[in-house]
Amino acid sequence: MTAQTNLPPFHLAFPVRDLAEARAFYGEKLGCPEGRSSPEWIDFNFYGHQIVAHLAPSECGHRATSAVDSHNVPVRHFGAVLSMEQWEAMAQRLTDAGTEFVIEPYIRFKGEVGEQATMFFLDPSGNALEFKAFKNMDSLFAK
Repeated sequence: MTAQTNLPPFHLAFPVRDLAEARAFYGEKLGCPEGRSSPEWIDFNFYGHQIVAHLAPSECGHRATSAVDSHNVPVRHFGAVLSMEQWEAMAQRLTDAGTEFVIEPYIRFKGEVGEQATMFFLDPSGNALEFKAFKNMDSLFAK
């Protein structure tokens, strides 16, 4: 799981209710290699970026949503932009594993600039994740 070498890695810290659940979800289900850890946090390699699950149960869960393409998208979310092949494999793997999706895998903005495959689901602590892939990666920031 590496990011493009010309992009600086980002860092994201987020709350979880249980570190063992986070380790199973991010490490095993999503396949993110684990880095350093302590009794209070775990680093994961998230496609070449550093995400850190911090034990903070009272901070967990998503609440607000925003309407996007007739869906209620969790406002607070994070994820990765994958190749279409990676996205399709992940969507299949998560579907086969019985993942409960907030927004099932589908193609958003079909036929428009920015056409993209997307899916949303929650980690065990209620953090929302979005994984997407663009029909044409050049349209990532297109208006």
